[in-house]
Amino acid sequence: MERDAIWVGTSWKMNKGPAASVAAANELARMSFPAVLQPFVIPPFTSLKDVCDRLSGNRVAVGAQNMHWQDEGAWTGEISPTMISECGAELVEIGHSERRTYFGETDQTVNLKVHAALRHGLRPLVCIGDTADEYSYNVTNETLARQLKIALHGVSEDDVPQVLIAYEPVWAIGASGRPADAAFVERTHNHLRKLLINIAGSSAGSAVKLLYGGSVTQDNAAGYVALPNVNGVFVGRAAWNVEHFRALAEGVIA
Repeated sequence: MERDAIWVGTSWKMNKGPAASVAAANELARMSFPAVLQPFVIPPFTSLKDVCDRLSGNRVAVGAQNMHWQDEGAWTGEISPTMISECGAELVEIGHSERRTYFGETDQTVNLKVHAALRHGLRPLVCIGDTADEYSYNVTNETLARQLKIALHGVSEDDVPQVLIAYEPVWAIGASGRPADAAFVERTHNHLRKLLINIAGSSAGSAVKLLYGGSVTQDNAAGYVALPNVNGVFVGRAAWNVEHFRALAEGVIA
């Protein structure tokens, strides 16, 4: 994975069964991406190993959509960091708003998962975001500060740069989401960068990749990436089609 590149990725969420995932991975494997980009995809668990195998040695990184913080045990329906690592994944998505809203994810469990991921050589992709109510009450900065500080609690200064942070306003994601104004994203990411520097020091805090996600499309991705402290985009449905994914990725540097 290219640490200094522009990160462009997508989670397939609960889409693409094994056959469709392998077909998409085959398409991705045939594509070439500019060196300045670090593309990544996050398939469903049922396809994780197959996609990892197909993209092994390829520049497209592969991640998992969630995981438990324990290595093993009586956790019915859960996936451990060791299982994800054995599949060949490099990343793991942690704390997406859907997990927080519908499946009981908390700031504390996010922190446990961050530590587990780092312990097993997985790069955590931590999702943080404000709800529509929090945005309307103008407490976005306070909400993100709480989520970020707890997510990174106890993480060493050396490990902090391994963590990817994706700011995804809850009101901007999904089919009914609305794109965030570029000026708002700029202010918010500048705030996050200052927080990271306060948490981990100038060197480590400046090295963390900050991604923006929330109604990102081919039309607005380049505008977000051009902003200070936006090191890439985490894309939803606009990148589920592989050709659309490539077009969007290449478009951010056009």
